[in-house]
Amino acid sequence: MLAAGVVMMTQGCEVDVMPTSRYSEESIWSNPANIPLYLAENYGEFNRFKFGQFPIGYDNATDALTDIMKYTSAVSGNGTVNILASDASRVNAAGPQLNYWGNGYERIRRLNEFIDAIYKYSKVDDAAKKQYEAEARFIRGYVYFWLVKLHGSVILFDNMGQYTSKENKRSSEEDCWKFIAADFQYAAENLPVQWGTAQTGRATKGAAYGMLARTWLYAASIAEYDKKQFNGDELTGVNAANAQTYYQNAANAAQSVIDLANAGYYALENNFANVFTNKATKESLFSLNFVAPQVTHTYDLGFVPPLDASSQALVYGVPTANLVDEFEMNDGTKFLWSNTTHAANPYAGREARFYATILFNTAKWKNDRIINTTPGSAEGYVEYGTTPEPRKTVTGYYVRKMLDSANANFVINGSTQQWIEMRYAEVLLIHAEALTKLNNISGAQQSLNQVRNRAKLPNTHASTVEQLMEAVEHERKVELAFEGHRYWDLRRWRKAHTVLNNVRFKGHKITPAGGGYTYEVVNADNTNRQFTGALYYIPIPTAELLNNTALTQIKGW
Repeated sequence: MLAAGVVMMTQGCEVDVMPTSRYSEESIWSNPANIPLYLAENYGEFNRFKFGQFPIGYDNATDALTDIMKYTSAVSGNGTVNILASDASRVNAAGPQLNYWGNGYERIRRLNEFIDAIYKYSKVDDAAKKQYEAEARFIRGYVYFWLVKLHGSVILFDNMGQYTSKENKRSSEEDCWKFIAADFQYAAENLPVQWGTAQTGRATKGAAYGMLARTWLYAASIAEYDKKQFNGDELTGVNAANAQTYYQNAANAAQSVIDLANAGYYALENNFANVFTNKATKESLFSLNFVAPQVTHTYDLGFVPPLDASSQALVYGVPTANLVDEFEMNDGTKFLWSNTTHAANPYAGREARFYATILFNTAKWKNDRIINTTPGSAEGYVEYGTTPEPRKTVTGYYVRKMLDSANANFVINGSTQQWIEMRYAEVLLIHAEALTKLNNISGAQQSLNQVRNRAKLPNTHASTVEQLMEAVEHERKVELAFEGHRYWDLRRWRKAHTVLNNVRFKGHKITPAGGGYTYEVVNADNTNRQFTGALYYIPIPTAELLNNTALTQIKGW
């Protein structure tokens, strides 16, 4: 977990290296005590992405661009994500939406300065230099991962000499993925498996291998699915002939984490609900920790049902009926409204992850309070768009996942549950997907079943590549809900232009009737969603093109 580092970083503190007009670089970096301080400040970059905030600035915002969450506000600001989801033209080279370019490259420069300085001036031994470089490259790889997810083809900086020129060209998307992979590979080879208690929060070998697996999975997916269908830029896309190699690389990196788990360093939490509140969980490969009162966040305030905080609950986003219907029955069968038994009591007998993820009508919540989402009640359903800021559910559901059920004073004291950037369940799903693509059916089933069995579900029935990919997509949608993956998964699979385009996602209007309830499927959107093929590659901000004449815009923009 990123613990002590976050305490320094999330309060707006930055390490101020004395200006060279007063002290030379050599005098600064030759003091070993300055090195971890500067590095800790760079770890602060992860704060930008906690709880799925980036790039819109609201928790769970990218999930709200998809079929699993609906933001409740209909106005710019709290409802910006709805505007973006329904109007693809809002993303353009002139606007700030989905923009990380300036901040990302500022961080990359600082990391490159750090790497340069430790080799030029520091007095630590060679092993320590490699370890510091590994941490810096772990962070740099993560920053580039975001830039490449957005733009595909970006500028690669790996040494300070490149900064003497303002004429820097984009590299090919394939070279970008290889660059990121090289950073994580170096980190994995030079970081420890564990740090001492006083160093909790620094990147580890397992975290680096996990990020490496994620990187190669993205590269492989784009190699397989993009095939230059959506963009004519000569630098975007990944050679389809390399897909199998990259899937194998992803499987190998994931296996390295599995090996560490087999050695006792990682494990799935027995109870899925505990993953996000147990700060000692062995499921976390890399996370940000929060400590009251100095360092807190506002996730609970943004997503609790209204009665948790009277008029102060913000209810930014709520689960869609599309997601709710995805959760299986506890015997592993598919939930179906056409099944009369299911439809008569749709929230009974569902799998464990359903109850840990969704607050539904009649659910018990804090102090055994019964959630009531029927229209007209204090927490009841409101049709989306009928009021600008309803601060109530517009789908009939509220988020349960990652809320702290024991925190009754979050309005005053804030929240402290950790943000897990990568956890072992994701690694198993990466492994399952990569092995599926390599036609290793039994290996894919084994990793997929570990995730399912933790949720007390039976083994998958999928036995072909096509069936297993369908099962992997389902598991990623359910297991990783509200963890910031769904939007990017649909993009790398090149499914976003069909799943997120010309469609309205759903809610359930639940009404009392004869001692029970009726469930009416309603639109959670009041206009169709839009995702055009061009959005697979976000444009480079116009201002950056003016600053660097060698930089060209991605074709299509």
